[in-house]
Amino acid sequence: MKLILASQSPRRVKMLANLGFDFNVIVSNVDESAVQFGNDPIKSAEEIASLKSNAVFSSLSSVAKLDSVVLGADTIVVCDDEILMKPKDADDAKNMLRKLSGRKHQVVTAVALSTARGTETFSAVTDVYFYPLSDETINGYILSGEPMDKAGSYAIQGKGSLLVERIDGDYFNVVGLPISKTVKKLENYGIKVI
Repeated sequence: MKLILASQSPRRVKMLANLGFDFNVIVSNVDESAVQFGNDPIKSAEEIASLKSNAVFSSLSSVAKLDSVVLGADTIVVCDDEILMKPKDADDAKNMLRKLSGRKHQVVTAVALSTARGTETFSAVTDVYFYPLSDETINGYILSGEPMDKAGSYAIQGKGSLLVERIDGDYFNVVGLPISKTVKKLENYGIKVI
């Protein structure tokens, strides 16, 4: 089976490449902003991941569909039952970071694997605890540009790590892909790295 990543996320590409996976990248071009989120953040994230993987799978030739696994993923941040997506602008990022300051929130990453047999979805949830953040810290972080294309307005693998007091759960899930869980699922399709 051939692995196809339906994502333009450099973090997901790097994680799969670092493990030695042989894969291709085909961007799905799914408009995430058009998706209506329901009351269940996990189901909402799984819906977006499925839309991404299914869009790429549908674009494959009939022959390619027979031996391909398309991996789609979506990461969202949830605080007080509010879903925090990528910020629209610096003010939106500032509001998100103020909301997360000194508090616990959840990072949900949903993964969808599309094959000729259908689409399998699964998720991981990690609790993230932020230090209290001063306006100076928030403004400085926003000026770095790092928050602007990240769910919840931060990147734990970058300067955003300085905002995080601790996590409970899978670190890689916060980066954008619960890698161990994903690898175990891919093994069911005959795709292995070890």
